[in-house]
Order: sequence, then C-alpha cells, then structure tokens
Amino acid sequence: MPTSRSNLPDLKTFFFAISSVIIVWLPVLVLKLGMVMFSGLIVYALTRGIANWIRRHVVAPKPQFSERIKLDQRAEGIAIFLLVLLTSIGIYLFGDWVAEKASVERFNSLLAQVMLVIDQLHRLLPDSVSQHLPESVSSIKRIFAQTIKDYAPQLQVAGIHTLKGFGYAIIGAVIGGIIAIQVPAHAHLHTKPLTRHFRQKFDELMAGFTDVFFAQVKISSINTILTAIYLLGILPLVGHPLPMAWTVVLITFIAGLLPVIGNLISNTIIVSLSLTHGLIVSISSLLWLVTIHKLEYFLNAQIIGSKIRSTAWELLLFMLVLEATFGLAGLISAPVIYAQIKRILADRGWVI
Repeated sequence: MPTSRSNLPDLKTFFFAISSVIIVWLPVLVLKLGMVMFSGLIVYALTRGIANWIRRHVVAPKPQFSERIKLDQRAEGIAIFLLVLLTSIGIYLFGDWVAEKASVERFNSLLAQVMLVIDQLHRLLPDSVSQHLPESVSSIKRIFAQTIKDYAPQLQVAGIHTLKGFGYAIIGAVIGGIIAIQVPAHAHLHTKPLTRHFRQKFDELMAGFTDVFFAQVKISSINTILTAIYLLGILPLVGHPLPMAWTVVLITFIAGLLPVIGNLISNTIIVSLSLTHGLIVSISSLLWLVTIHKLEYFLNAQIIGSKIRSTAWELLLFMLVLEATFGLAGLISAPVIYAQIKRILADRGWVI
C-alpha cells in the first residue's frame, strides 16, 4: 500500500530526525577524528562481545563460583585485559616477523630482482622510453636516496600524520574501553529522559556500526579467498610461487577489515613480492589485484546494503558523495552513517 502524502515528512521534520547523526559525524569528519571514532567503536564492540560471551559460557553455567569472584561485574574488565594481551602479542609477533624478513640481504636480493625486471623493460620498450630507466642496482639506490632527499619535507609530514593517527587510535581505544566499563550494557528503567535519549542514539550508532563491521568481515573473507586462490593456487601451478604466501594471505584478511585502504596495503606487498619473479608475474599480480579491488566496491555496496536494507546504488551514491566531500575518511565512514540514517527513517515508517 503506497504511503499517503500526509505521512511524508517535511524537510524540517526530516532534518530534525537525522540531526543526531549530523551532530555526531560532522565534527568527526571535519576535524578528521575518524580514527578516534572507529577505534573507539571497535574496542567497545569487542569488549561487549567478549564480556557477553563470558556471561553466557562462564557465569551462567557456574553461578555460585561466578558470584564468589564477582565475575559478572568484572566481565568487561576481563574482556579489556584479554584484548590488550592479544593485541600486545600480535604486535610483538608482527615486529619480530618484520625484523626477521627486513634484513639487508633480503633487501639487496629484492633490488637484484627489480633490476631483472628493469632489464626486461629495457628490451621491450623503445629507446625513447627505456633511456629514462635505471641502468644498474647502484642507479636504483642513487635514485631512491635522491627521491628521499627531494621529498624529505613531505615524508616528514607523512610521518607526523602517521604518528598522530596512531595516537588518535590509542586515544579512541582507551575511550571505547572506558565507555564499555562505565556504561551499563542495558539502560536502567529509571534513567533520566536526556540520558535515555543519548543512550538510544548511541545504541543506534553501535547497531549501524556492528552491521557494517561484520559485513566488512565477510567482504574481507571473500577478498582473502580470491587472493589465496591466486597466491596459493595459480602462481604455484605456473611455477612462480611467491615467498611468504601464507603470511601475505593472513595480512590480506587483517588489512581487508579496513575498507579500501586495507586493499592498498595488501596489494603493495603482493606486487612487491611479485617482482622477485619478473615482469610478467608482476603485471599479472597487478591486474588480478586491481580486478579484486574494483570488485570490492560493488561487494561492499551489495553486502553492506543487504545488512542495512539498502540497495547497492543508494550506498554507492552516498559513498561517492562523502568521498568527494571529506576524502578517504568520508568514504570509510559512509556505510556506518547511511546505516544510521536508514535505521532512523525505517523506525519512523518513512522507508521500508
């Protein structure tokens, strides 16, 4: 049955309904605080998830033991401790792996393989183009050193922004953990109206974020499977297995949890390793990864859209608008923001 014209909201009513979304997200995007927001939401969601698991599988089966050590009240604290422990172990193992792999010998070996690719390009390309390519490994090192010198100010700024982003992520994680501990999992019946309103809006934000986050896990899994088919299946079959293939597959899944930028991280690693097998393998890897990267845009819209009851074109259009307005932060935030807006409109019966 079509909605009558009298049931349609006027512009003022519509903007009032979504005002909470605008009030929260506009400062975040304008002030570039997306890292704080997302790290806080992730830590909060993981803490609540682990705490709920503890209550279901530890507290409920053993109520007397749990009551004696007050496990129910301490579930969030235990969850945060486990998160910090697992994160610390992960960072240590990753740092140890990087220290092992990033040796001078491996770097020189990679440079030698890059030089083989450049030699192939010298033979394939016309002289007018190939004369601009390096002639030897020492030329590559000299160009690399000169590039670093020329772009030192930009690299310094990039390093500062990276450290700033890392600091923002830590601050957001701390805030998310504190909220998980201090804010009750469910609002009390006698909560004051304003507090109840804020809690409702926060729950709407978490619902939208949770839908998008688990959809992103699904997208990352599909991306990882396609990458594994190429790295563990196709390349070994044609006689060009990449080194550290299993490690790269794991990195692909973890990085894939970051929309768009995660693919760029894993793609850079894979193409760099492909240089060890020559020009053809490098180009093949690049084409395969570009195809997956473009497919992810549509998968993102389709899978996340189904989660938030939105068609793919709606979400793609919204992502495009926010990317044009706020850059990469807008693109990453768009699915969560649209999920919130769609949920608010659906609750009021304005959309299906």
